[in-house]
Amino acid sequence: MRHDARSWKEGRRAIPAPARFRPLGLLCLLGCLCRGTVLAQPSLPIDTIKLPPGFSISIYTDAVPGARSMTLGEKGTIFVGTRDAGRGAVYGLVPGAGRAAEVVKIASGLDTPNGVAFRGGALYVAEISRVLRFDDIENRLKNPPKPVVVTTAFPKETHHGWKFIAFGPDGLLYVPVGAPCNICSRPDPYAAILRMKPDGAGLEVFARGIRNTVGFDWHPQTKELWFTDNGRDRMGDDVPPDELNRAPKPGLHFGYPYCHAGVPDPDFGKERACSEFIPPEKSLGPHVAALGMRFYTGSMFPEPYRNQIFIAEHGSWNRSKKIGYRVSLVTLRQGHAATYETFASGWLQGESAWGRPVDLLVLTDGSLLVSDDKAGAVYRITFGR
Repeated sequence: MRHDARSWKEGRRAIPAPARFRPLGLLCLLGCLCRGTVLAQPSLPIDTIKLPPGFSISIYTDAVPGARSMTLGEKGTIFVGTRDAGRGAVYGLVPGAGRAAEVVKIASGLDTPNGVAFRGGALYVAEISRVLRFDDIENRLKNPPKPVVVTTAFPKETHHGWKFIAFGPDGLLYVPVGAPCNICSRPDPYAAILRMKPDGAGLEVFARGIRNTVGFDWHPQTKELWFTDNGRDRMGDDVPPDELNRAPKPGLHFGYPYCHAGVPDPDFGKERACSEFIPPEKSLGPHVAALGMRFYTGSMFPEPYRNQIFIAEHGSWNRSKKIGYRVSLVTLRQGHAATYETFASGWLQGESAWGRPVDLLVLTDGSLLVSDDKAGAVYRITFGR
């Protein structure tokens, strides 16, 4: 299923959701179920998604329950983590012609395996307190090896315990540890991004004062780390904003729990001034739950999008009026964030959301994947095709 988002007058448009099943279709459906045939779920209403002119969105797969973080294997396999506690699964998507040709469950029964990363033929999976490694995984998708435990060095608290992981340009694996609370002051390794060697050795804190990041990436030219951070709750609908941050070197502090994007915390703000900390590159929407972010490194999208940042906004749960549930675009100017605007929207219809974007992934053909844990799907955004 595909939707071309072209409009000559307004630049965007929404197409009505698909019609309901007709009686004949319902009878066929019941008949197939009686015979035991496994059927795909009804198509998701992606015709409601609005995109800039020339862009299209299609369903890459709708068979990944709870789809969260994504990473790309050397042979093109797309690995997807999930967030279920104690029964979390990890999937491998075998690429086909514009969509997944097959979805393979690689592992199950894991503790919130949100984070996935790939290096040297191996898939790394982050649970709450440990990191696992599945060796030679692309050659063994349907017969995966027993995972190697890389490290068990991380705290066991589940509050903000799920992790996004990725290998940096330095060859180290970056692993965040969120604050185990809404607002509190805890020592290392909490509220920080850590890094370690692929074998788990040399674990160290890279950056502090980060409440909960579930997405980061490195600028393709400067190699600087950029990351999203979710602002604290219970300060009102519009305060504080979520953050997009830049860490050009290790050892920086980004303010939590004392300061949130320049706003002093009502509980801890008197202890230290906001001027002591690194301000965000861009303040994002308040409580939009900015998660995955990626620099666009492909060549399919027009030049103005290249080396710019796409952000998956999971959507607010704690505002009187919902916001987020979209993919945003941050453009850079002279190495700093300049503009922040909506790129793809429509998962939120009024106050009801049928989908929640989580992560983004640029494929080798230049298309952009978007995961959705509410719809259990991965979408593919293309330009001019």
